Amino acid sequence: MSKKPEHTKQLLHLVLGGEVEGGDEVVFKDLDAIDMVGVYPNYAAAQAVWKQKAQETVDNAEMRYFVVHVHRLLNPEDDE
Repeated sequence: MSKKPEHTKQLLHLVLGGEVEGGDEVVFKDLDAIDMVGVYPNYAAAQAVWKQKAQETVDNAEMRYFVVHVHRLLNPEDDE
């Protein structure tokens, strides 16, 4: 009889990017052109994809990618 694996808490992260305007705030030039890369089950997976996308666009100084901690938006009471 196989044992069912224990549930691991999901800490969802979204990776997205796009061309941004200069300045202190993040303002995307074209919201329709945002690259919604994907949702990942943990920060390490999201960071690996973020790094890859950032390296692919290194020649475009206006292109930036971000990791959004979706789990914090879904469960703001969690400190993780």
